[in-house]
Amino acid sequence: MSLLHRAKAYWLEAPGEGALRESQLRAPGPDEVAVRTLYTGISRGTEALVHRGEVPAGERDRMRAPFQEGDFPGPVKYGYLNVGVVERGPAPLRGRTVFTLHPHQSSFVVPASSVVPVPDDVPPRRAVLAGAVETAINILWDAAPLVGDRVTVIGGGMIGLAVARVARGIPGVDLVVVDVDRGKSDACRRLDVAYAHPGSAPVDRDIVIDTSGSDEGLQLALESTVTDGEVVEASWFGDRPVRLHLGGDFHARRLTIRSSQVGAVSPRRRGTRRPHDRLALALDLLRDDAFDVLLTGESSWRDLPTVMAAIASGAAPGLCHTIDWRDAG
Repeated sequence: MSLLHRAKAYWLEAPGEGALRESQLRAPGPDEVAVRTLYTGISRGTEALVHRGEVPAGERDRMRAPFQEGDFPGPVKYGYLNVGVVERGPAPLRGRTVFTLHPHQSSFVVPASSVVPVPDDVPPRRAVLAGAVETAINILWDAAPLVGDRVTVIGGGMIGLAVARVARGIPGVDLVVVDVDRGKSDACRRLDVAYAHPGSAPVDRDIVIDTSGSDEGLQLALESTVTDGEVVEASWFGDRPVRLHLGGDFHARRLTIRSSQVGAVSPRRRGTRRPHDRLALALDLLRDDAFDVLLTGESSWRDLPTVMAAIASGAAPGLCHTIDWRDAG
């Protein structure tokens, strides 16, 4: 097995303890590609839970990222928002910028079928948002909004705002993003979607999608939906219990809470779409430069352990924080 060169990667050594490691890469086989990373993105909610060691024991197998190494709670190499350039591999991919569900690493070798080309008019840094937009697509396939629907998204984080930007294209939709942080109103304005504080959230909504990751957000979602309505719960709470008040009109109004997650294609499209198709659609939608609003921070790969700790602790607020690997060698 010939060695390509050494690569740098971010590992969670134990909950709360991140570090950079070096490893040797082998040369790619006939159906593989060698990718040099340009940018990775931190999936703020999920990676913060991983950093804090909050992946439930019963979910550790299902929570594995496609090219994860190690196991939860650590040591583990985790992440799934990677944009790079194919340096070796099949001719049609050589030199192409690609998105891969790969952890934070300066270069790597994977099957050629695992990478998805980024459209030429999508900047590489914006392309790290493909994971968020892919999640938004799956949530909307689950929620199935119709022309003219009244739609509320609870939570103005990276996923919630991606859902809102995609959903606003539905003709006649009355869309509002609800968030406790009034500062999110500026991001909503730039995405051309309405903003509301929880105290003025509209009610009797046809579709309510919760991405807040909070008990209060899910409770508000239930209070915002129509009678016989359904709340699509798109947050992931890790091992944290959720407290809800279900003794009021929850039963009388026959409300439903349904989960949505990106690990499998929505049942509404599972017979006609593969995950690769969904990801390719997300990259196509990223031609929309309004998504740049979601890119709120950038750091060198050298600072990744510090940045991840700050995000996990809540000391570094924002939306999508990207890591620049272009000088990692």
